[in-house]
Amino acid sequence: MMNINYEGIMVIVAFLWIGFVAAISFMEAWLKFQAPGITVPLWLGIGKIVFAALNKVEWFFASIIAVLLLLNLAALFRGRDLLYISGFIILLMQTFWLLPALGRRAAKVIKGEKLAPSHLHLYFVAMEMIKVANLFLFGFSLLKK
Repeated sequence: MMNINYEGIMVIVAFLWIGFVAAISFMEAWLKFQAPGITVPLWLGIGKIVFAALNKVEWFFASIIAVLLLLNLAALFRGRDLLYISGFIILLMQTFWLLPALGRRAAKVIKGEKLAPSHLHLYFVAMEMIKVANLFLFGFSLLKK
């Protein structure tokens, strides 16, 4: 029977997940605001597309780790798994609350509506930072083994 290195695969997936989030949330999202000639509605339209795609990729990575944790039941529910679980919970909150709320705001701005300031983007950035930190610690804890 083949011996599968579940931890090794989870390390790779965790760090790939971090890379995608860092590239999009911490780089692309900010850089597009510096592009000359791009309007706020265009920024928002691009952002909606990019973050919807990122969300799908994140669910792919989260699912791989979840399946590997379940396949390796002997090593399940260690303290390190709480780091992954917190990232999973953040992804749930982003998918079912925050991204839809941001999408609704973006649609209104694209239509030309003036909106009161909101803290939704700050919540998103904070969640991304926590998620990346926890995934880093999760992946690093697997490397230590």
